[in-house]
Amino acid sequence: MKLRAPLSLTARLALLFALLTASLLIVVGVVLERAVEAHFRELDHHELSGKLSLIGNLVQRANTVQAREALPQRLDDAFVGHDAVGVLLRDDESSVIYAVHAGHFSAAQLAGEPLSAAGAMWHKDGRHYIGREASIELPATSVAAATPLRVMLGLDISHHVHFLDEVRNGLWLGISVSALVAALLGWLAAHKGLAPLRRVTATAHRLSAERLGERLAEGDAPAEVRELVEALNGMLERLESSFRRLSDFSADIAHELRTPVSNLMTQTAVALSRARSTDEYREVLASNLEEYERIARMVSDMLFLAQAENGRLPRPHETVHLADEVQALVEFYDALAEEQGVRIVVSGDASVTGDRLMLRRAVSNLLSNALRHTQPGGTVEIEIGRAEACATLAVRNPGDTIAPEQLSRIFERFHRASPERHRHGEGAGLGLAITRSIVEAHGGRVTVHSDAGVTTFFIALPLTLGEVNASI
Repeated sequence: MKLRAPLSLTARLALLFALLTASLLIVVGVVLERAVEAHFRELDHHELSGKLSLIGNLVQRANTVQAREALPQRLDDAFVGHDAVGVLLRDDESSVIYAVHAGHFSAAQLAGEPLSAAGAMWHKDGRHYIGREASIELPATSVAAATPLRVMLGLDISHHVHFLDEVRNGLWLGISVSALVAALLGWLAAHKGLAPLRRVTATAHRLSAERLGERLAEGDAPAEVRELVEALNGMLERLESSFRRLSDFSADIAHELRTPVSNLMTQTAVALSRARSTDEYREVLASNLEEYERIARMVSDMLFLAQAENGRLPRPHETVHLADEVQALVEFYDALAEEQGVRIVVSGDASVTGDRLMLRRAVSNLLSNALRHTQPGGTVEIEIGRAEACATLAVRNPGDTIAPEQLSRIFERFHRASPERHRHGEGAGLGLAITRSIVEAHGGRVTVHSDAGVTTFFIALPLTLGEVNASI
């Protein structure tokens, strides 16, 4: 069974506009209709009361024989031009003694049925009437006693009913037209307001790995949609940056692996070109082993970076004394530094919470990098200190100044500040990237500054709780 597609947001807004408009107009129409109907009802009852008062006044004046005889004529004169009013005047025996426009009344009413039984509103010959009944007394004369009379009035209200019908039909027509107009205006407003979303959809359809540079226009987007457009543009920018890094990474790793694989293939082909002695084969295998170790080290570093990006590095859990770890590294690199004619100077101390081996690896990358770029006779300085709630470690070495455009990329994978960089230790271009990942995993940050032939790497890490309290 195929499900019916839901209404679009534009159609929903148009329908909502129509329903709201119709609901408001219906309420206004009902209130207006009731007010007009109540007004007409009040006018009709006022008309009946006035006619009853008129009849009662004329009857009260018939207190002589001549006045009683002239009463019918006076009633006729009083109702001249009042064709909408019918009058029946009965005596105490229910005999009609006077009638005006008797056609307003039904047959039962003409036969004597009171209005209380027939109702105060009736229909006859397609017309509408309301009535009222009252009792009055005909005054006594010199020759006749006082006589009770029953007055029945019937008022033709067909013109009021017709007017109310026209008003009601006009209201319904106006409500219908207004609802349609509101729906159309709502559709137009929603269609125009949602135009940025349609452009988002169109841009999303065009996006591909080759067209990630496209961006959505933000200038004409309404305030409610502008945040979405800005968020999507930010997402596209991040995706483009990620794809670019991934592409560069793929090219870099292919370039890095090509050299050792090419060396392995060349050495193996040369070894197999003719029969060789056992020592010669051993020499080839030893050379191949160096290339294998280089590939294994590169793969291991790449796996470490992948774990860091996915938050899978070990959680810091032990107190690490930076001075002890740096001193151990200085002892390890002491022979290499002495061979290159470089001095290593360490000062200061601080403690942080973290993984000791990971932090040692991060500092080792910076120290080996400094030794590679320090000329003979130079000094590598390692300063440990405290700044606010952070432990700081600075590795400073003299050497070639790194260009400003290179500083922003120096922590990227496989990036080299110069093509002459040596290929040993972390020489594949992953050492500084690993250092940044380790420092960030410990909640710290690493920066670099290079000027006037001096390059300094700064590491800032959160102090242990005990040292923070002591500094306070």
